[in-house]
Amino acid sequence: MILKKNDAGDHFPLYAICLGFELLTMIISKNKKILESFSAADMASTLQFTETNIEGTVFQRFPPDLLRKLSTDCIVMQNHHYGISPETLEESQDLSSFFKILTTSTDKDDKVYVSTVHAYHYPVTASQWHLEKNAFEWGLPMIPHSEDAIHVTQHIANFFISEARRSLNRPPIQDVLDNLIYNYSPTFCGKAGKGYDEVYIFKQPSLAHL
Repeated sequence: MILKKNDAGDHFPLYAICLGFELLTMIISKNKKILESFSAADMASTLQFTETNIEGTVFQRFPPDLLRKLSTDCIVMQNHHYGISPETLEESQDLSSFFKILTTSTDKDDKVYVSTVHAYHYPVTASQWHLEKNAFEWGLPMIPHSEDAIHVTQHIANFFISEARRSLNRPPIQDVLDNLIYNYSPTFCGKAGKGYDEVYIFKQPSLAHL
């Protein structure tokens, strides 16, 4: 659906995170078994850049000093057991022709995996790491919360929103109001140790009228 929208002239971005990254690799490669095992749960890591040209990518808004720190300081959060190695991605014609590898990272066993990819011809980005946790999650001890880590979250969020603004999709204002998340209240469950500080619990609509 995303590709069809873009092919039709609507700039419709997609950003996939962690499991979303893994799902995209399976969809695009048409191989449900393409993922490999990695030991990267509850750990902070660096990002090693494989691309020098970051224009048009999620990293284009980053100041030079923060880009440097990404490759030297552990300021991004990893929390996954599966991923894909650079070699496996490059060996897949479907994946290598769709995505370029922006960064790689290393797990606890020194195995290298792809951590950020960007599509060549579509506004589609996927990261194996969790950009959102730096600013919003506190339940895991290894989540970075330094000023630099917060800036990572903010720069990527701002880039993605700027991409979304380019979409031609303009729903009626009442549809916007009806679907804003402000219609619902979050539930704090961080103390329960479930891994997410806040969740939204949506009530199943009644089927009695059907």
